[in-house]
Amino acid sequence: MPRFKFSAMNAKGAETEGVLDAASQSEAITLIRSKGLFPTRVEEMEIAGAKASAPGSKSSGSRAGMPAAKGLKKELKMPKIFEAPVRTKHLMIVTRQMATLIQAGLPLLRGLRILLQQEKHPVLRRALAGMGEAVEGGSTFSEALAMFPKIFDNLFINMIRAGEAGGVMDVALQRLAEFMEKAEKIKRKVKGAMVYPIVVLVVAIGILIFLLVKIIPSFAEIFDDLLGGKGLPALTQFVMNCSEFVRDRWYVVVVTISVLVVAVKIACRYPKGRFAFDMLKLRAPLFGDLVLKSSVARFARTLGTLMTSGVPVLQALNIVRDTAGNAVVAQAIQGIHDAVKEGDSMTMPMEASKVFPGMVVSMVDVGEETGALPDMLVRIADNYDDEVDTAVEALTSIIEPVMIVLLALIVGTIVIAMFVPLIAIIGGIEGG
Repeated sequence: MPRFKFSAMNAKGAETEGVLDAASQSEAITLIRSKGLFPTRVEEMEIAGAKASAPGSKSSGSRAGMPAAKGLKKELKMPKIFEAPVRTKHLMIVTRQMATLIQAGLPLLRGLRILLQQEKHPVLRRALAGMGEAVEGGSTFSEALAMFPKIFDNLFINMIRAGEAGGVMDVALQRLAEFMEKAEKIKRKVKGAMVYPIVVLVVAIGILIFLLVKIIPSFAEIFDDLLGGKGLPALTQFVMNCSEFVRDRWYVVVVTISVLVVAVKIACRYPKGRFAFDMLKLRAPLFGDLVLKSSVARFARTLGTLMTSGVPVLQALNIVRDTAGNAVVAQAIQGIHDAVKEGDSMTMPMEASKVFPGMVVSMVDVGEETGALPDMLVRIADNYDDEVDTAVEALTSIIEPVMIVLLALIVGTIVIAMFVPLIAIIGGIEGG
């Protein structure tokens, strides 16, 4: 009887390997699933002495089991390098559809199969198929989600687990979809605010490089001919030196910028470097206020959504800390977690961290006193979403004139530096 080597995952996502005897590959897959495992790779093992068969014989290399085994391996082990990642909008649509199906009274397994039939994204299709097999094998929905940690984060899994415990999984899914929609909306607004200054900055750098490489060298030749080796004004000489350096040693500029970028990325991999970089973002002029308000809105909405769904406060604080997106805010949340663990309120560590605005601290204090903290956190998030909108509009209106003035200063300085010697030359000619 053929022997098959397999790799499979259990309901908790742990991978295991083994060997079994089966008449065919289909029977091997059935045997693996009967053990509560989900096969990811099944290959027929070569029988000792099979290679000793006659050279012209095809029985050892082309028996019915072997091509099927290779086909299954290709199906389950598809290369994922070129696959599109699962974006928030894809996950948001699936979450809302799942909530609608469960609210309509459909069983979970049937809902997963319906979503699988209409889903186009290959990664989500594999995830939905795997979750369907896990649920069919007796796993809970949260356990099935945990098998795909790259798609479903701790926030998603814990909210579903809380919904399962309270018998309100449809409500948990609906809240998750709303949470992702509002988070994506804020992210789009922040990114939109960054587009204009980046475009203007790129244009300014392009104009500056063109002037330094093409225009200024022409003026240098003119000055050499007309001035006969006389000295140039300090500003003109400085611009000439910059032009010569960029034109002749451009590789030094490229290497320096590359080294700085790589150094910042390496530094951000370490806790201290990440903390310093995130602190710099919070204190940056113009942008710091926007970063802080978006971080506070994310903190309040995530914590409020988790607590509303029934997740214990300490566990919710751990999830919020891990999804904060800013090391300074994460450290402040860790301080809140430690204080709550000791039996204290959230207000004191929030105020001591000097990260959260006074209004947020006051509203959290009122929420704790009245026993309506989750609702108060959601209100804080809604309020700061509006604050982010206002900050984005203000930032856009401020950045536009600032960038125009900056571009004018750069070009104006170069123009003045080039025309000062020309004025002197013209004056000398008129005097002669």
